[in-house]
Amino acid sequence: MTDLQLGTGLAQYTAAAEAACNQVIAQYSTSFGWATKLLSRAIRQPVRNIYALVRVADEIVDGAAAQARAAGGKIDPASALDHYESEVYRALADGFATDLVIHAFANTARDCGFGRELIEPFFASMRADLTQTVHDDESLATYIYGSAEVVGLMCLAAFIRYGGVEYSQDEKLALAAGARALGSAFQKVNFLRDLAADFNSLGRSYFPGVTAANFTDAQRDSLVAEIDAELAIASKELPHLPRGCANAVAAALLLFAELNHKISKTPAARLAKTRIRVSNPRKIVLIARAYLGSGAAND
Repeated sequence: MTDLQLGTGLAQYTAAAEAACNQVIAQYSTSFGWATKLLSRAIRQPVRNIYALVRVADEIVDGAAAQARAAGGKIDPASALDHYESEVYRALADGFATDLVIHAFANTARDCGFGRELIEPFFASMRADLTQTVHDDESLATYIYGSAEVVGLMCLAAFIRYGGVEYSQDEKLALAAGARALGSAFQKVNFLRDLAADFNSLGRSYFPGVTAANFTDAQRDSLVAEIDAELAIASKELPHLPRGCANAVAAALLLFAELNHKISKTPAARLAKTRIRVSNPRKIVLIARAYLGSGAAND
């Protein structure tokens, strides 16, 4: 029997698809890769499958696709995003995709029980980045829901599916509120970190009335307080998460709480020009604290 004949099963193909997702994560996000190592094996791969698709969609909107077009390529990011979304729905129906990341994501979505109700808002927010540069309160809330909160809900579906804990409907609703708050907090921190790049390079202003040119310390303080409140909501749900994911979520909470604290101590004029980071040694300390069970968002 030849090697080609041996490699014809769906399980092997899915394993290859998940390996591709792992490579995407390793290439793009060291911090996220570290944090996922705190997840149980049963939960780790589904979460990586979710984030790999999110990462590729982001590259279609903001990264590699735009650079390919600028270099003379014929790609249209809007058409590419539409095609990518349609292929996700096709994979959900067929149980197979020629795109490895889509195949792994769709396999996870089917197994965890989520579909268009979460996927459509995500792609709607990605699409908004191609057409909308200024937001009001309503459009910002819609954007954050689709770009971040639904990703938290996808991950929560994986936590519940593979975490080995039975929850009542009320408990699931409370966990969902925590997941949404965490996703929103993460997105707002990233907006603040990327204020200069979003405005100067992409012409975007996510926070109503805020630009890199007019950002004030008072605006910073108001946004930092919003983020702290959302992190507190998410932190309350940590004890109720399955053990297989609680430490990883705690690590993420600690990291973004640290970023938010650094933002609170940074003059607005500087935030408008530079990206705030947490050093790798400090990240390791925070992840270690989460692993040892000492993480809390308000530490």
